[in-house]
Amino acid sequence: MIRQYEISLPPLKRGYHAITHIIEDKLDDLPESGLVNLFLRHTSAALTINENADPDVPRDLAYATDKLVPENDPGYIHTIEGPDDMPAHVKSSLLSVSVTIPVKNGRLYMGTWQGIFLCEFRNRAGSRKITATVWS
Repeated sequence: MIRQYEISLPPLKRGYHAITHIIEDKLDDLPESGLVNLFLRHTSAALTINENADPDVPRDLAYATDKLVPENDPGYIHTIEGPDDMPAHVKSSLLSVSVTIPVKNGRLYMGTWQGIFLCEFRNRAGSRKITATVWS
């Protein structure tokens, strides 16, 4: 059986935002076992799974991705939407817009310190949409 859910996230500031609780709230009645795929329908943000206990981790991840893919690089051609746009597309491609998580005992089956993060790379982004597909 396959079910799909549409999840809307409010506009979030640039950075890495824990969204596990939002995803869990929207996914009712998960199967005993299966898979959940989360697909972010945008090209300037990403999804990732990482440590959710220490608030320094999201800040350090943002620092690292900004250092790897800086704004205002004179080599960028696609600059019409501002200096944060092309770097956001590159970061989105490097990290991915999709994650797949196993389901066990009716819950997302992640490690103790793992959480789902929306990686927002734009300075003034709007709301973001995620399609969640549940297989059982």
